[in-house]
Amino acid sequence: MAKVKITQIKSTISRPKDQKATIQALGLGKINKFVEVDDTPQIAGMIRKVSHLVKVEEA
Repeated sequence: MAKVKITQIKSTISRPKDQKATIQALGLGKINKFVEVDDTPQIAGMIRKVSHLVKVEEA
């Protein structure tokens, strides 16, 4: 399965609770922190929800 590298590029301060929870569920929380995860439909939906806070690259 393909992997994606997700990097948080913006803060979650003054963001709705659901966006903060999505960032936490992805394993992020601090700016410039990154995770490599499998590219599943569930992860793609989470990325789409917080796309303005993260940068996504092929891993």
